[in-house]
Order: sequence, then structure tokens, then C-alpha cells
Amino acid sequence: MSPLDDERQHLELCEAGLRRMLEGARNNVIVGETVAGDRYSAERLGRHLKSLAKELSEEPEGPPFFGRLDFGQGSAEHRGHAYHIGRRHITGEHVDEHWGPPLVIDWRAPVSRAFYRASARDPQGVALRRRFGWSGSTLTGFEDERLEQGEEGESKILVAEIERPRVGPMRDIVATIQPEQDDLVRAELDASICVQGAPGTGKTAVGLHRAAYLLYAHRRRLERTGVLVLGPNRAFLGYISAVLPALGEMDVEQTTLERLLATVPVTAADSEAAAIVKHDARMAEVLRKALYARIRKPVEPVVVPDGSYRWRVPENELRRIVDDTRRASLPYGVGRERVRARMVASMRRQAEARGQTANAAWTRRIGRAVTPSLDAVWPAVKPEEILYDVLRGNTRAEGVLTTAERQAITWARPPRSVKSARWSAADLVLLDELAALIERPRGYGHVIVDEAQDLSPMECRAVARRSEHGSLTVLGDLAQGTTPWAAASWPDRLALLGKPDGQVIALTIGFRVPAAVVELANTLLAALGTEVPATRSYRMDGRLRVTSVTGLEKGVVDAVREALAFEGAIGVIAADADVEALTAALWNEGVDVGGRLSVLPASLAKGLEYDHVVVAEPAAIAGAERRGLNRLYVALTRAVSRLDVVHARPLPPQLSRPA
Repeated sequence: MSPLDDERQHLELCEAGLRRMLEGARNNVIVGETVAGDRYSAERLGRHLKSLAKELSEEPEGPPFFGRLDFGQGSAEHRGHAYHIGRRHITGEHVDEHWGPPLVIDWRAPVSRAFYRASARDPQGVALRRRFGWSGSTLTGFEDERLEQGEEGESKILVAEIERPRVGPMRDIVATIQPEQDDLVRAELDASICVQGAPGTGKTAVGLHRAAYLLYAHRRRLERTGVLVLGPNRAFLGYISAVLPALGEMDVEQTTLERLLATVPVTAADSEAAAIVKHDARMAEVLRKALYARIRKPVEPVVVPDGSYRWRVPENELRRIVDDTRRASLPYGVGRERVRARMVASMRRQAEARGQTANAAWTRRIGRAVTPSLDAVWPAVKPEEILYDVLRGNTRAEGVLTTAERQAITWARPPRSVKSARWSAADLVLLDELAALIERPRGYGHVIVDEAQDLSPMECRAVARRSEHGSLTVLGDLAQGTTPWAAASWPDRLALLGKPDGQVIALTIGFRVPAAVVELANTLLAALGTEVPATRSYRMDGRLRVTSVTGLEKGVVDAVREALAFEGAIGVIAADADVEALTAALWNEGVDVGGRLSVLPASLAKGLEYDHVVVAEPAAIAGAERRGLNRLYVALTRAVSRLDVVHARPLPPQLSRPA
């Protein structure tokens, strides 16, 4: 039997093993309903077993293993053992009350790390590393590297996997992780890291694989505190949605910052001047002052009748309670309840001195009775009420904001009441700041935030609150900053995110974008005003074509027709104002928009990728907004195989063909 036949036989064992694991999980759900000692334990066990069964039943299609490690004499722990490496652990057969060796080892297991890090120079005890080639679920071949003998070369299977056309959602990169990426994926849970990476360097994939790795290595801790992935928009979330399930992780919250903060509907839009002020970190001080201005100086004692008695908190004692609580720097809502508790405690002492029994029911009754007096000195508030006053111009922003800045955020025609107020996207961030001043928000054990270069200072504060007692993985590219408040440096941004000691690591080798496209995009870097290293591409394939046309719509239609002859997804990226006309032109020429062809505005292209990209009229993209050149840089780097640049106007002077 040939080695390939042996591997195909192992594949059959793995498929049987997965079926056995699923059957066992389903049986455990049935048995688990009868073995738990109490209702609470039964519910917890039932949820766990059902989750495992569901996870196995929804196992994504794909090969059960992508690599194999054979350890030689250089490994003290694994000498003479061979392990297949895959996306999930597959148990061996149960024979004579004993489990056989695992059929597949999870890629996150410590022993699997050698698959990504071993080399001829440093074999790490690996005698042979084998990579497998697949066509769908069919094993087609393999390549061997005999590392202890110094044999190592470029893997055609690895190159083919990296260069495979992009169709549908983002794929995991578990079979192609590079050593520098592996270092980031397996960084310790308590470490906060920032990954600066140009398009195609794998920073988003690194972040998602880091989430999967941390859940594997710190399961119990993170199941309790949670993992949150924040993406820039819904299209991006849809694109990455398949990665974590493919890696066996279902319980990761993936959302956008706007959706996370969406406590009220967004029905209004700000001017750019107003948005810039609202996203400025100084707004935190404006809001804090406006909130705590609600606290009033006590002007009379508190008196509560209790049968034949009347309990009192004198004015001077109440003033001391309020002042001491303010100095404690508690959240506003916690402070209010502390004032209530101290008022009740003062009355309890009086009652007990009179021989009264101050039990729990008495405490609750007196606590309700002091509410009117509490409202007079420390009123209950909602975030919308405070922001309503601020945006009507009732701020204490003197010395914090300039007159022009106060005018920019003040409603020209204030709504009659809080209920009739219409809120903007920037207002969501301000409402979240106020909500956090009133009550502490939920925190997560680990937060991964992508496209972080576009976060505003106030948005950074919102993220920092969610990771105050956890860690962060910050992903982004300064060159792709497109908001008015985009980051100029990562240390400054990490400080705003509450992790000033976070380490910044740059990924400079691109695995997605072909060299010709990278070199074209690199010519824009000097004009973007950011200090980021130029990218070098791993890929020497691909195609770049710059075409001057007399009619933009016809030129785009022609480029799309040619692109349809190739395999893979196609994206037409244009200035936002041109999208409707280009879409109509394609329909009118009989080209179906949908399926593998998308026409999208440049403002929504970030984070996405297409096998073939047609960038329509670069000058229009560059001139559409303040950071238009950054937007053009994003558009140009969405291509993973072929890029057509179609223009009827002269190209922007900052964009030049590399020599």
C-alpha cells in the first residue's frame, strides 16, 4: 500500500471518528437528563451537552486534517510519534475500555505549534512535516519536508492554498499560518497587543485565530467572561462569520460598535463639524459635569413617619453623606444607592436605640420612604435626559469646549422633549459614556477590535470600558484611516483604549494581495501622512491593468465581462456617488449584479476582498472626501488575484505606476 493510500485510510478512520463523536454527544444529551443531582446542575449539564452535539452536527465541510508531524530523535517527549493536525480534535476508537490515540490533534494544542514553527535550521524535534493537498473533501496528494535532514523548500501546496480564489465568506488560515503570525495567535491571554498590518498581511485572520486559541487555552475563564469581536460594519461581519465556526468556536459575540451601543434608534445625521466635536475625548468631561450637576445641596432634613415614631436625618448629616459619596468617585447610580443606604442606616440606629426591630422588611419600607428626599438631592436620571440637556445648549462646557464647538453640537431647533429627540450615530457613543457614568457596563475577558485606526477617542473609551479587566487584540492599518479622527500613531490609540503598555507588532509580508497590486498601492503611502512600513508580497502571481477609457460606464462593463471568464468573486469599487449609475449600466448590458459580482461604494470596501477587483475612476474616489487618498488605498488593495483600474479622468498625481 502506498503512503497516499495509507493517508486515505486514515481519512476514513477520521470520518468514522467524527460520526462516533456525534453519536456519543447525542447519547450523552439523553443520559445527561437523568444523571444530574439537582435542577440547576441538570440545566447546566444539559446546555453543555446540547451545545457540544450542535457543534458537532454543524461541523463545516472540509478536510479533517491538513498536516502531519513525525517526531524523531530530537524530541524527548514525542520521539517516535506521528500526529495528524487539523481544525478539531478527533478521538480514537474505544477498545477494551481504553481509548486509542487521537486520530487528529487540534491545531491549537501545544504539540501542534511545531507544525508552524519548525524549520531545517530549528527542527524542534520534527523529523518529517507533511502537508496535504485536497480537492473538496478528496485527498489528492501530499508534500514532505524532512527537517532533521535539513530538507526544506517552498511548498506548492502552501502556495496553492494562499492563492486559491476567494469565493464566499472569509476562510480560516489554519493550514497556512506563518511563524510571525503564530506568535501573535498564541500570545498570552493577559497580554494586550496591537497588530499593524497592511492589506493582505493576515491581521484580521490573526485576530480571529487568536480568539479561537484563547478559548481553547483558557476555556473556563473565558466562558465566564466572554470574548467580543468588534468589526467596522455589517458587511465585514458577514464576511468573517464563517471563520470561528470552522475552527470549532460558536460562542463568540461578533458585532459592530454601533450595534453594541445601539440603545436608541439612529434617525438623525450630524454635520461633520458636530460629529468631530462629539467624538472628541473632551466630551467625556462635558458629560460628566452635566450629569453630576444634577446633584443638589441638601436644604432640609429628611423626616420619615414610622407608626408613632418619626425618624430624621438632619440637614448637616445629609450634606455630609452626599459630600462623602461624591468624593468616593462611584458610578452615579451606585452613589445614589449609597446615599439611600446611609440615610436608612442613620434611621436604623435611631430605631434600634428606641428598641425597634429593624429587620429586612423594615429596611425595604424605609428605603422606599426616603425616595422623595433622595430624589431632591441625588435624582435618578437616564442617559437620554442628560444628553438632551447638553444638546439643547444647557452644558457646563465653558473651559472645555470653545464657543464654536458648543454651537456645532447644539440643536438649531431643539425637540420639545426627550421622547421626541432624534439621535445620531455619534450620539450613541455619548449615551454609552453617560450610561457608564451611571452604571458600570458589562466587561469581557478579551476584546478583539478590527479596523481600530478609525475609532474616535470617544469610541476608544467605549471599547476600553468593555475590556477594563480583560485584554485587547487591536487590529488595523494607519494607512487605511478614513475617518476625520483616524489614528496617527498606535501608542496614542492604545492609551485611549486603556492599554498604554500594549505591544505594537507590524506584519509586513502580504499573503493575499499580489506583488504588482501591492507595489501600486505602496506609491500612495508617502502622501497619506502616516509612518507605516511598505508591504512586501509573498505572491508573484496576479495581474494589474490600468486602462484609460473615454466612457467610464462602458469601460467598467467591458472589464467586468472579462472578469466573469475567471473563477472567483468580482468586486466593482467606485466613489459612493457613482455606484448607482454603474450598477444600472451593468444591468442594462445584461450583466447580473449579485452572486459573485458585487458593486459597492468605496466607503464600504474596507475589510472585504475579491478575487478580481475593478476600481472605477480613482480620481473620483480620492476627491470624494477629506481622506479620499486613504479610501483609494483601501479600494486598490481589495484584489487577491487581478486588479483593473479603469479611469476616464486623469489618475491622482499621488498614484504612480512603480518602475
